[in-house]
Amino acid sequence: MWCRRLACLFKVPCWWSRSARHRSPWLPRDGGTVLAAAARWHHTAPESLKCAWQLHSDHLELRYANTLMRFDFVWLRDHCRSASCYNAKTNQRSLDTASVDLGIKPKAVRVDETTLFLTWPDGHVTRYGLEWLVKNSYEGQKQQVMHPRILWNAEIYRQAQVPSVDCQSFLETDEGLKEFLQNFLLYGIAFVENVTPTKEDTEILAERISLIRETIYGRMWYFTSDFSRGDTAYTKLALDRHTDTTYFQEPCGIQVFHCLKHEGTGGRTLLVDGFYAAEQVLRQAPDQFELLSKVPLKHEYVENVGDCHNHMIGVGPVLNVYPWNNELYLIRYNNYDRAVINTVPYDVVHRWYAAHRTLTAELRRPENELWVKLKPGKALFIDNWRVLHGREAFTGYRQLCGCYLTRDDVLNTARLLGLQA
Repeated sequence: MWCRRLACLFKVPCWWSRSARHRSPWLPRDGGTVLAAAARWHHTAPESLKCAWQLHSDHLELRYANTLMRFDFVWLRDHCRSASCYNAKTNQRSLDTASVDLGIKPKAVRVDETTLFLTWPDGHVTRYGLEWLVKNSYEGQKQQVMHPRILWNAEIYRQAQVPSVDCQSFLETDEGLKEFLQNFLLYGIAFVENVTPTKEDTEILAERISLIRETIYGRMWYFTSDFSRGDTAYTKLALDRHTDTTYFQEPCGIQVFHCLKHEGTGGRTLLVDGFYAAEQVLRQAPDQFELLSKVPLKHEYVENVGDCHNHMIGVGPVLNVYPWNNELYLIRYNNYDRAVINTVPYDVVHRWYAAHRTLTAELRRPENELWVKLKPGKALFIDNWRVLHGREAFTGYRQLCGCYLTRDDVLNTARLLGLQA
C-alpha cells in the first residue's frame, strides 16, 4: 500500500545516529554563536540528540523526531502564528506575505525541548512547536499520506466483510453516517440498505453527505436503455470498466447508483479498485507508472441527440499523483471517451501505449473484479476518482437513478466527523 511504500522510500539515514554524528562533516568539533558564518549543529542539551539545528545563509536546518527538515527563512516568517500575523478565530493569515523581505534572516534563534523561537530584525518573535514543524514541513509531508486507504481486489474486499449501513441510521445518526463515510474513504465504495426505491428518496440520501453536482445530465437522472442520450450507457450493451466524466476538467468525485426496477436478466455491476491495479504497475514497472502520471491526454464527449448538444473536453494524465510523495489521488480511465492522442510526441506515444496496456491488463484481471447485483432498496456510492465501474449486458426493462456529488463536500462532512479525509 501507499503507506508501506512511502515508509520504505524514506528510511532514517544512518548519519542521524549517535555513532555516525562524530564522523559527519556537517557537525562541529567546537561551539559556535547563533549566527556564525560556518553552519554548526546546536543541541537543546549537551548530550541530547532529540533535537539539533544549524543555521545556514538562507535557511534553518532542524533535526527532530527522526526527521531532517530544512526551512527557508521567508517561509518561517510567513507562517508565524502570532496574534499579529495569524487570526486563530478564522484560521486565516493576517500577515501580508508580499511585505516580507525576501532576504530576511533571523537576528537570533533558540530551541528548547518543544519549541523553536526566532527573533527577526524588527524585534518580532515567532514561535513554532517542534511537532507542528514535523507535521507541516516538506520532509514531514513526504512521509505521510493524504488519504489513508485499503487497496483491494475481489477477495480482499469479500474477506473484509464491509457492512452496508441502514438507511435510517445513515440519515438520522452521526454514528451511522460516520460508519458509512469510513467505509467509503477506505475502500472507495459504500452501500446503504433499505432505501425507498424512488428518485426522491435517493436524492434525500445523497444530500445527507454533499451538495448534488449539476451536470449536462441534470441534477438527478433516470437511467434506462432508451438511448435518450448519446452515450453507450443508455443501451443494454455491456460496459467495460471505466471512470465517469473524464471529459470534464475536474471529473465528478462521487457517483450514486440506485436500481429502482429491473424486469429481466443480467445487468450486474462491475467494480474494480483502480488504485490497487495502479499499485501493481508501480511495483512491476515503475517507469510505466511514471509515464502514465505525466503524459497529458484529452478526453472528449460529443453529443447531438434530440435537444442535447454538448462538446466537453477534459485534459489530464491517466494517473494523477501528489508530486511531493507520489501518492495517487485520481485515475482518469475511459477508453470510450479518450480523444485523439495529439498531445504526445511520436517518440513517447509507443511507450505510452505499452504502459496503458500494462495498466489495462491489471484492471482486467478476473481476481480484481467485484461483481454486484444492484437491486431496489440498495444504493451504491462510488469514488469516481478511484474505483472503475462497468456492467454486463442485460435483458428487459432496467431503470436506475442517480447523481454526482461534489467531492469537497463529502470530504468536508467526513472531516467534521473526525475522519482523516
